[in-house]
Amino acid sequence: MKKVAVISAILEEPELCQNSFNSIVSEFKGIIRGRMGIPFEEGQIGVVALTVVGSLDEINSLTGKLGNIPHISVKTAVSKKEI
Repeated sequence: MKKVAVISAILEEPELCQNSFNSIVSEFKGIIRGRMGIPFEEGQIGVVALTVVGSLDEINSLTGKLGNIPHISVKTAVSKKEI
């Protein structure tokens, strides 16, 4: 069974971390249903929200890899209901 999750990420110093972020996200393209990114040029911060549908292992793997990139903070909300 799969769960729906929203992964939010704040990229501080995006010029230093966005390539690593995008590389990892592309590894998980099979579970990503949507992506929204908002750049804040005045603060050199980027905010990205990913909507994913996958097993808890897949969601945790993606979240863990993103959270290990320097200058990135990640939080995840997971549905209680399975689809």
